[in-house]
Amino acid sequence: MTENQERNDVTDLFTDESTVEWMEEHLSELKQSVSGPRLLYQSLVVGFVVGLAAHIGGYVLASSLPGEPLGLVADLLLALGWSLWTGVVVAVFVEVIPEVKRRQIKQAVEAYEAMRRKQPRAGGKRETAVAKKPHAKRAEREQGQKRQRNRARKDG
Repeated sequence: MTENQERNDVTDLFTDESTVEWMEEHLSELKQSVSGPRLLYQSLVVGFVVGLAAHIGGYVLASSLPGEPLGLVADLLLALGWSLWTGVVVAVFVEVIPEVKRRQIKQAVEAYEAMRRKQPRAGGKRETAVAKKPHAKRAEREQGQKRQRNRARKDG
């Protein structure tokens, strides 16, 4: 299919007035479903349900029919179901959970940056003291550790 044919197919879709009205009504929902992870989640749920159903169906079929032709179909159905639903579980752990965590971290960073932008700039000594505070605590901790080592050497 050439690019010109594809363009004609798409424009032919919108010649019907009812199609154009429907698109105008549902445009925001369509944009949201395409841009977000909703399509991924829906396909994972469908894959999980179909895989689990096939696994259970294959198990029931394999346990009730020990015959050779149907036993092979039952084994294949059992293996298909097993691989489908376990594949979805792996995809959730590899793809979905890290993506959700990434979005949470990104949202927290954006909220922190927005809070920092809204805070008025404190001038002079306070800003310098806040900036030096973590370094001062670290220096104090290191000095305390040095004192403890020196005492241990003197005592030992």
